[in-house]
Amino acid sequence: MYAFVIWDEKKHGFLLARDPFGIKPLYYADDGKTLRVASQVKALLVSGQTDTSPEPAGHVGFYLWGHVPDPYTLYKGIHALPAGSILWVEEGDTAGRKETRRFFNIAEEITSAGDTKASITREEMHERLRAALLDSMYHHLIADVPIGIFLSAGLDSTTMVAMAKDAGMNDLRTITLGFKEFTETQNDETSLAQQVAQQYGAQHQTQWVQKEDFIQSIGPLLTAMDQPSIDGVNSYFVCKAAKEAGLKVALSGLGGDELFGGYPDFQQIPCMVRALRPFHAVPRLGRGFRYFSAPILKHFTSPKYAGLLEYGSTYGGAYLLRRGLYMPWELPDVLDADLVRQGWRELQTLDRLKQTTAGVLHPHFQVMGLEMVWYMQYQLLRDSDWASMAHSMELRVPLVDIELFRKVTRLIDTGFTLSKREMASTPLVPLPDAVLNRKKTGFSIPVREWLPGLDEGQSGGNGCGLRPWARWIGDQFRND
Repeated sequence: MYAFVIWDEKKHGFLLARDPFGIKPLYYADDGKTLRVASQVKALLVSGQTDTSPEPAGHVGFYLWGHVPDPYTLYKGIHALPAGSILWVEEGDTAGRKETRRFFNIAEEITSAGDTKASITREEMHERLRAALLDSMYHHLIADVPIGIFLSAGLDSTTMVAMAKDAGMNDLRTITLGFKEFTETQNDETSLAQQVAQQYGAQHQTQWVQKEDFIQSIGPLLTAMDQPSIDGVNSYFVCKAAKEAGLKVALSGLGGDELFGGYPDFQQIPCMVRALRPFHAVPRLGRGFRYFSAPILKHFTSPKYAGLLEYGSTYGGAYLLRRGLYMPWELPDVLDADLVRQGWRELQTLDRLKQTTAGVLHPHFQVMGLEMVWYMQYQLLRDSDWASMAHSMELRVPLVDIELFRKVTRLIDTGFTLSKREMASTPLVPLPDAVLNRKKTGFSIPVREWLPGLDEGQSGGNGCGLRPWARWIGDQFRND
């Protein structure tokens, strides 16, 4: 993981670079006279020399996805350097000419995996997968200070704990968040995490987060957030707990769902595309169905159903239906109509979704590419960065590793389906059955119980419960 700027004394220019997956952010502002670069947007705002007029694509992107997609920000004068890119800017170039080059592209990496097909047995596949995971763990455990692991009851973080043990880490330290509101529900991960920690001999700590903690921290949290996001609150509090425990470095299981197909999208999107593809051949059918059904459906169920025929026949469109927060036709309900038109035009969302997996044919790989870019990269990694940096924590992600990614994609291309359970079967000491058989729940927080007014009633009872939270977050940034 890296983001850096180098001044080339000989060529009199700046070279900006960002790591392949975008683990570290990098923003720049260029007014034609001065190039300013920082790891946070707010650092560039302090100069007072940056164009801070609203960037329509940034505002529309937030309500469309729940985060601001690269390369946009909320401001016209500030841009994010895309992941896996370098940017060259020469001194004295007042015309604003900048040369950007991509050195890593997920779609190209996936398609190149098919060039090295080989026939291997399942036992060989298992050994190669274990070796790949162990190699990444070895590299991520290099440190001159104690390392902690953020432990939930999910397969990703529990596998990290077990593999860290296999890699020779004997002084394991694990941290889990607990919420009283989740006690005796499937979202309560504390007891199972304690069981995992005990099995692998870890020094474990459960940090209980109360409503009062959230209320007291909301100001610093929003300041640290830098750009609006509907996620990251959990990362903020677990990083805070790690800092208070005396840790400076921690590992996260982020990336496992994207790499090993842990999301329901990996099954649901291909099924949706296969079922709806025939309707794509009928001109204007999808738009007509949406036009007449949307005003009715929004009162009874998710308004996304109105877009099934219009978007569900392609992988990009189906992904927008699955991951999108507000649908394109709903955006004028929360933003100025002119801003929406301009922002939607700038975003080119459907074209960019298509480009994300250009040349990729395998359904699993198509969903993998979309999840890695539009969710993991644009939201999860950026949220993890601001949340950890707010507490001077270095957060490492062993499952978001270029070498591991290449090895896993090549194994999948040999014909094996590498699921989360396959990943979880690699440690020498097996994970507890309670973890292996636990239903996936995600890492959630009871924000609806903590902030008054963020109840299902605000979203019409239609299953769009994140929308009130998104509107609240968006309002805080507009009022800032």
